[in-house]
Amino acid sequence: MKSYREELWFQTDNRRAYLNITAQVEAAVRKSAVREGLCLVNAMHITASVYINDDEPGLLQDYDDFLERLAPHAPTSHYRHNRTGEDNGDAHIKRQLMGREVVVAITDGKLDFGPWEQIFYAEFDGRRRKRALIKIIGE
Repeated sequence: MKSYREELWFQTDNRRAYLNITAQVEAAVRKSAVREGLCLVNAMHITASVYINDDEPGLLQDYDDFLERLAPHAPTSHYRHNRTGEDNGDAHIKRQLMGREVVVAITDGKLDFGPWEQIFYAEFDGRRRKRALIKIIGE
């Protein structure tokens, strides 16, 4: 069995961002030379997510609006976590809602997606370097 590991690094200008990373993951699958297997992609920070959905601007804004209603950034005093000197209590909750990782099958050397599926890195406490892990295993 083959194993391949790669990290993707991000630094967003804004606190929240939704980045389509499908092309980078597809490139990693090609580099891995795995024809049949699994590809794991996970956020390696507790205020970021990796998820799969459609790359449609209205949907991305809907996600952002929905998450902000559920866990608004302000007032920061609403979060006990922020008593530690942080201001990202909301980002931890948003990450839990969107999830940490995705696993996609690799078939015939390609990600085996359903219609419209794309992989996203979601950042909820940006403005510094963060990363996502790609781990590919198979034959």
